[in-house]
Amino acid sequence: MSEVHNPQAVEDDCLVVAISSRALFDLANSHDLFEREGLSAYRSFQISHEEESLLPGVAFPLVRKLLRLNTLAPAAPRVEVILLSRNSGDTGLRIFNSIQEHKLDISRAAFTSGEPTAAYVHPFAVDLFLSSNAEDVSRALQAGVAAATILPSAAGQGHAEQVRIAFDGDAVLFGEEGEIISQEQGLEAFHRNEREHEKEPLSGGPFRGFLAALQRLQAAFPAENPPLRTALVTARSAPAHKRVILTLRHWGVRLDEALFLGGRDKGPFLEAFGADIFFDDSLVNVDSARRHVATGHVPSQTNPQR
Repeated sequence: MSEVHNPQAVEDDCLVVAISSRALFDLANSHDLFEREGLSAYRSFQISHEEESLLPGVAFPLVRKLLRLNTLAPAAPRVEVILLSRNSGDTGLRIFNSIQEHKLDISRAAFTSGEPTAAYVHPFAVDLFLSSNAEDVSRALQAGVAAATILPSAAGQGHAEQVRIAFDGDAVLFGEEGEIISQEQGLEAFHRNEREHEKEPLSGGPFRGFLAALQRLQAAFPAENPPLRTALVTARSAPAHKRVILTLRHWGVRLDEALFLGGRDKGPFLEAFGADIFFDDSLVNVDSARRHVATGHVPSQTNPQR
C-alpha cells in the first residue's frame, strides 16, 4: 500500500459496483434448499461444502471483465467490486473461498444474515448495485443508487476484449415522463410532446450517475479501440430521437452506439452489439433481452410492475 499517497482520493475516483452473492455465483441449488428446508439446512450445507468452489453466476463474466480494466491502465480510475450478501459471515465463507479460487480481486463485503443489504450502498459509495433480490434493488433505487435485478439469462458471448454495457433510455438513463405519457395518452401524444420539447433536456433517470462514472473511466483510455464500450438501445425512433441526442450533448455524455429501434425486439440487436449486460425497465423488453444477453431489470419507481 506504500505506493498510494492519497488513498481517499483514489477511492473517490473509483467506479464501485456492488453485487449480491447469487448474482455473482450460481447458488440456485443451495437457495432452493433454503426455500425448502430453512436456514439450518442451508447453513449446514454451505459449511460442509465450503471448500467446493461455486460455479459462475449470470453477472460473473461482467465482474471479471470490469476487474480486468484495473490491469490495463494503472493510472486510470480503479474499478472496485464489493460483495453485499444476505448470507451470514459463517455461510459466506464458501463465497469468499470461491472468490479466491476464481482469482477475483474482491476484498470488501457486507454479510447481513438475512437482513436487507441496501443500507450499505451509500457507506461503500456504490455507483451500481446488482442483485437477484428485487427488494434490495428497490431499496437501493429509492436511495438514489443505480440498481437492477439480475434475472436468469442466457448470457451471450459478448466481446472478447471489451466490456460492453447497454442501456434503455426512458426510466433508465432518462426520467419516466415520456414513458408515462406514452402509456397514458398513446404513442402519438408521446411523439407530439417530444417534438414540442425537443430542445429541452430530458430529466436524468436512475442510471445517469452510473453512466457518468463509466465516462470518467472511459476517458482514461485511448479513444481508439477502448476496453469499455456503451450503447443506448431504445424503442424510440424518429422524431423522438432528436431530444435524446440533444440531452446527451447537454449532459456532456458520449455513448458509443445509439440504436433507435421503433419498437423492434431488442434481444437480437443486443446480441449483435455483444452486450455483457443490458438494463431496461420494461418486463417485456427484459424478457426478450435475457434470451440473448445478461439482463438487469430496473423497476419503475412509479410502476414497479412495468
